[in-house]
Amino acid sequence: MDCFNLKGKIALVTGASRGIGEAIAKLLAAYGAHLILASRKLEGLLRVEEEIRQAGGTAESIVCQVGEMEQIRGLFTKIESCHDRLDILVNDAATNPFFGDVLSADEKVWDKTCDVNLKGCFFMSQYAARFMKKTGGGAIVNVASVNGVRPAPLQGIYSITKAGIIAMTQSFAKELAPCRIRVNALLPGLTDTKMTAVLTQTPEILKMVLPTIPMGRIAMPEEMAGAVLYLVSDAASYTTGICLTVDGGMLA
Repeated sequence: MDCFNLKGKIALVTGASRGIGEAIAKLLAAYGAHLILASRKLEGLLRVEEEIRQAGGTAESIVCQVGEMEQIRGLFTKIESCHDRLDILVNDAATNPFFGDVLSADEKVWDKTCDVNLKGCFFMSQYAARFMKKTGGGAIVNVASVNGVRPAPLQGIYSITKAGIIAMTQSFAKELAPCRIRVNALLPGLTDTKMTAVLTQTPEILKMVLPTIPMGRIAMPEEMAGAVLYLVSDAASYTTGICLTVDGGMLA
């Protein structure tokens, strides 16, 4: 029995146009899932969709800004009109618009970060779980961060939202277990993405960060995808409410 076989599964991945979300979407498609790709920009989604198709998978793209309720509702209206089920949701969409000390952060920065990282994740999960409950269950994975456990300097608001996602994951896991819906979180360490460029491409910052990582390097997005494959597959059938850390040993 192939516990990682996702053939016949419908998977929705937010933030799928690049970075960790793109890597997750491509791996789930490689294991047989049909991918619904969601992000703010259609151009990036269409590129990922085409690359999945060229690799032998199936995918479709839907533009959605997860920080806005109307767009979340519109996304699920489209999904339910085209598909009779949703088996997997990966909440990867996130933002970190402010890099600085907490005393300098203003209300707009707070609202933007919380709307996408917390509000978006919560209501994406809520809508997905309602659909999954009607069709026999499913799996949700929230992409949090090691910053949710150990807040990083100059990333206060972002770290706060990621800590909230950890608590959200555990709350949903407890409430949804009777509905056969498993909810887990991935906690990436420092990963080479566009959002982390201020860290990974600034030599002075990287020089300070690398000594905190026992493996001595930053991760690539593809190194996060395998953990998500496990969490959404039958291999994790008795796994819910966990935070799976993939950080090169940073939190060890």
